[in-house]
Amino acid sequence: MSDTPADPQDADGAAAGVAHPKAIKSFVLRAGRVTTGQAKALETLGPRFVLDYAARPLGATAAFGRAAPLILEIGFGMGDATAHIAQVRPEDNFLCCEVHEPGVGALLKRIGEGHIENIRILQHDAVEVIDHMLTEGSLDGVHIFFPDPWHKKRHNKRRLIQAPLVAKLVTRLKRGGYIHCATDWEPYAEQILQVLSDDPHLANTADGYAPQPAYRPLTKFENRGLRLGHGVWDLVFKRT
Repeated sequence: MSDTPADPQDADGAAAGVAHPKAIKSFVLRAGRVTTGQAKALETLGPRFVLDYAARPLGATAAFGRAAPLILEIGFGMGDATAHIAQVRPEDNFLCCEVHEPGVGALLKRIGEGHIENIRILQHDAVEVIDHMLTEGSLDGVHIFFPDPWHKKRHNKRRLIQAPLVAKLVTRLKRGGYIHCATDWEPYAEQILQVLSDDPHLANTADGYAPQPAYRPLTKFENRGLRLGHGVWDLVFKRT
């Protein structure tokens, strides 16, 4: 569920000793079919809940119609967890980046069905959104759930969560703001833990991996993995 990067899940970032790509990208485009329901949601709800990308600071209060804590989600897949979290945390605003149209349509459909008001979507690369639309200290939290693990070692450099991106996110976080990542690929969990621990402006909220926060639901994909004995690792770090 991340800024949907590539193959199976979502994202881009690197491991120790692996050169970082020249430009961070939070996604890799992949084909996907938009269903009739998703297309209808894009047409009817898109104008209200999908924001236009512009290389200028986001006016969050105007975009959401209220002032509230702002949480950035990078890649939300089909939006199941995003919709759930927005409903259990109505006091927060959720700015959600996803490039894949079926996922955007699916989340819009859930927004309509659940009468959810505190989500806005940017169908654009999250890295450019961070660079050009989010000002320093504008975020209260960041969610990156199940980014693409890029399993092959030679592809590790494509992973989203590496030091350059984390440094960008830290500057956008308010003091006390948090970064919450989750992955079901243990080598990536180890990398994420190392990258977040290495940033001098972040502090781990747990001794290693964190308990799953109550607001993050188990997805169908995650439940299937757990039944097969796969692990899931949550990491929650706060800006000091």
